Amino acid sequence: MDYLEKYGYAPVDAQIASSLQAVASSLDALATPDVLKKCFSLMDLTTLKSNDTVASVSKLVDKVSRLQTEYPSYPLPASVCVYPNFAPVVRERRCSPELHVTTVASCFPSAQSFLEVKVRECELAVRAGADEVDIVLALNAFLAGDYAAASNEIVQMKQAIDAEAARQGRRVVLKVILETGLLASTENIARASFLAMEAGADFIKTSTGKVEVNATPEAAWVMCECIKAFYAKTGRKVGFKAAGGISNDRDARLYYGIGAAVLGEDWVEKDHFRFGVSRLGNSLMSAIEQKEVKFF
Repeated sequence: MDYLEKYGYAPVDAQIASSLQAVASSLDALATPDVLKKCFSLMDLTTLKSNDTVASVSKLVDKVSRLQTEYPSYPLPASVCVYPNFAPVVRERRCSPELHVTTVASCFPSAQSFLEVKVRECELAVRAGADEVDIVLALNAFLAGDYAAASNEIVQMKQAIDAEAARQGRRVVLKVILETGLLASTENIARASFLAMEAGADFIKTSTGKVEVNATPEAAWVMCECIKAFYAKTGRKVGFKAAGGISNDRDARLYYGIGAAVLGEDWVEKDHFRFGVSRLGNSLMSAIEQKEVKFF
C-alpha cells in the first residue's frame, strides 16, 4: 500500500525547513503567560526510570496535587506517565480525574517481544487503571517493509485496550510511538504516521525518549501534516505528542508553534496535543514567574 499516494501527501524537505524557520522566527510572540500555561496543561509528566519505586512515583503525583494550593492559577498537567505497574499508584494518589493516568506498554521501549505479550500488557495496563496507553510501533516489521504486520500489531493492541475499557464502562486513549529518530527519512515518518492512524491510533507520538535521536521539529512538522491530511480524508481527528528532549520553554513554544501553524490553534489543546516530558515543568514555571522555580 502506498500511504503517501492514498492520502495525497509527500514531504518536501526544503519546504519543511522553510516553514520551520518561519515558526522559529515567531517564538517571541508565544512567550506569554497564557501560552506558557497552556503548554503546562499539555504535559504528560513522565518518569520511566529503572529505579522508579512506589515512593518516587507517589512523590511526583503529590507534587502535582500541591499545584492546586501553591500555584492556584495554574492548570493541571494532562497526565502522569509511568510504567504500567505504577498505574494504581497514580490513580489512587491523583488529586483529580482530570489528571490522567498514562502508561507505556507493548514492551516499551523496544517493542521487541511476542505480540501476545504486548497485547496482554496493554490489557493489564487498562485493568490497573490507565486512562491512556502509549505503545511502540513494531519497527522490526515496519523497517522490513511488512506494513501489514506492523498495522496488525496496533490493531490487536487497540482491540485489547478497547475491550478491557468497555468492561469498565470507560474509554482509554491509545498513543502510538513511531520512534521517528530511527525511521531515517521524512517519507518513512509519513508512512508510519498514516499506518498508525489507520490502525486506530488516537495520537501519534514522536519518540520513546530512549534512543539517540528523539523528537525533532522536522518529524513533528511531517506528523502534523499527516494528521491534517488524514483528517481531510477521513474526518477523524487524531492527536500529536512530541516526546524526548523537550526540556525548556523554548522547546515547548516551538512545538506549540508547529502545531498551531499546521493544524490550527484549536487543535493545540490537551485532547489532541501533548508533550511527553520529565524536565519541562520547572522551565515553564520559571518563564511564567520570571524567576527560577524548582517545583518538580
